[in-house]
Parts: sequence; structure tokens; C-alpha cells
Amino acid sequence: MKLVISSDHGGFELKKYIIDYIRQTRKIEVDDLGCYTDASVDYPEFGYLVAKKVAAGAADFGIIICGSGIGISIAANKIKGARAALCHCEEYARLARLHNDANILALGGRFLTTEQATKIVDTFLDTKFEGGRHQRRVDALNLYGQE
Repeated sequence: MKLVISSDHGGFELKKYIIDYIRQTRKIEVDDLGCYTDASVDYPEFGYLVAKKVAAGAADFGIIICGSGIGISIAANKIKGARAALCHCEEYARLARLHNDANILALGGRFLTTEQATKIVDTFLDTKFEGGRHQRRVDALNLYGQE
């Protein structure tokens, strides 16, 4: 499995923590697409980078983090084939994967503890898409978006 991750300055510290956590607890290749400091940057660029890689099949999953998770998830969802879900708790992460086949996890770096974030990440990565009646809806999502 390959995972790509990025953040803006508001998610930088949490991103560093999550990268270390994943590398220590899972056999997953993690590619950090930036940002690389806590200096102010614009979140759309970093949501876009992850979404393009995931939508193109260059990564299985993505994680994106900004201060709230809102802006970076909006940016990622502009890319056809990207299904970014902003998750505040484990249940959101479970349902995002189970029902929506979300391929990108969005987090709010200013609103989650590292413990909460790692539980959300684990739930997201461990939950399989249920398919069935949900597949028709995911197929409909894939009809929309820009390249």
C-alpha cells in the first residue's frame, strides 16, 4: 500500500506526527508532498497535489491536513476521482470508507489531539468499502469533477 500526505502550515505539526506514527506502526510507503515547514502557505496547492496522485492511481490513499481540514478538503475534491472526507472522529472515518469509498482523509490540525488523529487514521485505513448499494452512489460521484 502507498499513501501520500500533505498539509499546509496549520496542519504541519500533526502531519509530521502522523507520518512517524504510520511508519512505526504499519508497513505502508508514505510519500510526504509538503509543506515542509510551519511557514505560511496556501492549502489549495497541497490538497491538489495529494488528490492528483490518488486519482491517477499513483497512491492508494491520501491524507491532507490544514487548520480546520475544510479548505484543503474542498481543494482536493475539485479533482475528478478524489473523494476526500473531513473526519472529526472514528465513526466519520469508518462511514467515509464503508459507504463513500473515500480515498483521501482530511483532518483539522488545530482541532484534533494526536491520539484522536491516530485513531481516525487507523479506522480510515482499516475499513474496507462495503460496496453493494453504495457502489452506485460512488459511481455517480465519479461522473463529476474537473481534471
